[in-house]
Amino acid sequence: MNKKLLHTEGMAVLALCLYLYAYFQFSWALFLVLLFLPDISMAGYAFNHKTGAKVYNLFHTYSISIILVISGLLLSNSIIIAIGLIWTAHIGMDRMLGYGLKYPTHFKDTHLNRV
Repeated sequence: MNKKLLHTEGMAVLALCLYLYAYFQFSWALFLVLLFLPDISMAGYAFNHKTGAKVYNLFHTYSISIILVISGLLLSNSIIIAIGLIWTAHIGMDRMLGYGLKYPTHFKDTHLNRV
């Protein structure tokens, strides 16, 4: 797949999340505090590359964060919506910058490129 297209997709996801976050008038302080929280998943690399890649990828796939947003909407829970949007924004930001899902060979081996 074209890397530029994937970077652009990440930028579009980030922009959409920022728009929705502003639309719902959520706290920007909360946004800044939680934006890099998914990167705690890199701790899995303390065990080995395979475990690190699995944990990192779990926290950097859109599936869980979007389920949170949808759940928040269905439950009318603004905190869950905000967390889901922040998490999704983080993933979009990572994709925009070239940080993709990890292969179990090395942290720098991603589905986007070697960072």
